[in-house]
Amino acid sequence: MKKIVIGLLGFGTVGSGTAAILENNRYDISTRTNADITIKKALVHDIHKPRPDCRGIILTDDPREITDDPEIDIVVEVMGGIEPARTLILTAMANGKNVVTANKDLLAQNGEELLEAAKKNGRDLYFEASVAGGIPIIAALRQSLTANRISSLLGIINGTTNYILSAMTEQGRNFADVLKEAQELGYAEADPVSDVEGLDAARKLAILSSLAFNTRVTFNDVYAEGISNVSPEDIHYADELGCVIKLLAIAKNQEEGIEVRVHPALISKKHPLANISGVYNAIYVTGDAVGETMFYGKGAGALPTGSSVVADIIQIVRNMSAGSEGLLNCGCYRNYPIISTDDFTTAYYIRLKVKDEPKVFATLALFFAEAGISFHSIIQKPRPDKSAEIALVTHPCREGQLRQAIQSLNSYSKLDKIYNVIRLETNGISI
Repeated sequence: MKKIVIGLLGFGTVGSGTAAILENNRYDISTRTNADITIKKALVHDIHKPRPDCRGIILTDDPREITDDPEIDIVVEVMGGIEPARTLILTAMANGKNVVTANKDLLAQNGEELLEAAKKNGRDLYFEASVAGGIPIIAALRQSLTANRISSLLGIINGTTNYILSAMTEQGRNFADVLKEAQELGYAEADPVSDVEGLDAARKLAILSSLAFNTRVTFNDVYAEGISNVSPEDIHYADELGCVIKLLAIAKNQEEGIEVRVHPALISKKHPLANISGVYNAIYVTGDAVGETMFYGKGAGALPTGSSVVADIIQIVRNMSAGSEGLLNCGCYRNYPIISTDDFTTAYYIRLKVKDEPKVFATLALFFAEAGISFHSIIQKPRPDKSAEIALVTHPCREGQLRQAIQSLNSYSKLDKIYNVIRLETNGISI
């Protein structure tokens, strides 16, 4: 039985989960690969910190002891961040090592460079754990769905925001209170900006879009908007309209180019993604041959994410046995343009407050008509102060058209306030 030696760059949540799976499932893994897979070394910040879960693993604070060790076959990078992770991965591949990484930040920014380096060195670079934890979406896009032309991806790929919006929906609570609870439970970081402002999901969508559409999409190409302005009132109106509000990652391959965006959106309760609650993730993929498919599961955690890391290790070991390393790397052979935000096409929910007087609504309707926008639904609720709160849902239109209408609204003397504007994603399902 061939011996395969692993070096871990990082031994936090994902690193310890990876080690646990390799140990707990050792018999099955060795039988499936005909190899004895062993972790030799792990890079840590503090080699003196007690780590009862690293028995038999040599701890080091010098990354060169991993990237330059001739006995190590596969380097697993689970330290996160751009540097020094980027340099260490490039060094490892230059030294003839295959690499597994869970680093979404690095892949979303420097994915092309890393994949080209893997190709140049004839090495494997696998990254299933970079998106959606234990859900095998990367493998599906790189292998199982490659017979298809993917037309769209629609996903819930950030567990923190899904937990917050689920609790707000089910319990009628406000954003700040649920965020605090999520932090106390460990679902949200002390600094939650990357999650709640949609940046984490945008990085993951860049990776998924590059694979799905075979064109290079980076983090900077993805429009990102967070959930901090979503209120219980918006969730209540969404319910009246037969919808829920989710932070959606949306990618579409259209004639004009690639549309990539992350933002809160109303989605019909009839859609499969509407029922994804808590910290779970799901990705809804549409291909020309397979039709509509959905991938669902835990999007984070030591064991779910470790499961994806170990799956990549197993595949690389099989490639090593077959002498087929370096064959599955960069597949971005197209060069589609990225559609600008002005040309995003979707329906919109607009909640606003106006004076409750004659002709006011007619004037509002005129502003939208002048922008070429018609209404799908209207909910109007009079207030004791002689004002009216109105929730409008438009038919699909270009975002540039909506901005024109909003500009006219903002100059209207009878407008008290625009509370929120949220996109409504139908994805073929009517509300």
